[in-house]
Amino acid sequence: MADGVEALSVFRFGSHAAAIAAADLHKLRRDPIELLTRAVQPLLWFLVFGQVFDRTRAIPTGSLSYIEFMAPGILAQSVLFAAIFYGIAVIWERDLGIVHKILVSPASRTSLVVGKALGAGVRGLVQGVLVIVVALLIGVRVRTDPFAMAGVAAAVFLGSALFATFSLVIACIVKTRERFMGIGQVMTMPLFLASNAIYPVSMMPRWLGVIARLNPLTYLVDALRTLLLAHAPSTVSVPVDFGVMAVVFVALVGIAARLYPDLAR
Repeated sequence: MADGVEALSVFRFGSHAAAIAAADLHKLRRDPIELLTRAVQPLLWFLVFGQVFDRTRAIPTGSLSYIEFMAPGILAQSVLFAAIFYGIAVIWERDLGIVHKILVSPASRTSLVVGKALGAGVRGLVQGVLVIVVALLIGVRVRTDPFAMAGVAAAVFLGSALFATFSLVIACIVKTRERFMGIGQVMTMPLFLASNAIYPVSMMPRWLGVIARLNPLTYLVDALRTLLLAHAPSTVSVPVDFGVMAVVFVALVGIAARLYPDLAR
């Protein structure tokens, strides 16, 4: 009897989360141009920043060209930049009264947050495909075996869910679009630059290396670099990368679930 009740609870949790994710993805189907415009920035990083630093050979990247080295970092950056502003959509929903309607539903607060994270994860996958296509077009040697692609998809999905949940936490705290935009812009570049996205952690001064090892984006980049490129050994290990991201994601879900009702006030 207890097993049946537990299974029913899990089913309800999953159905509520899936409904929230489906609602978010419906917005994506109605406005796919948003994703295409987000592909412009990675293209500029590849064609401008990557080309210049590839010629200077100032950054040690082993057997990889610099453009190959930075390709996973640009993919992670694309995930970060798209997900970190996810919270502003939640503030819009609050202003339109949608959040109030969702909060009076029988769905648990955790399932609402997980649903938002799932929607962000799917958005991240679409964004990731666009970046990988750009990387292939400029000559990056990407592993295309099913295992590697499945690992890349899992890392992109988890990374998108993680940073979108972080964005939701910020939105619940600041509650206004203006403050959120300011904080989002302040945080994106430090998260990106204090990671191994465009240079190895070994090149950093000690204090910045410590910050990089506390930065979840570092573990996303490490997983993507190992899975996406044939000759890029992990500096940590892929299981550790996924483990760190999973722990941070679960912690952020717990925080966001506690704060989400406050957003409606």
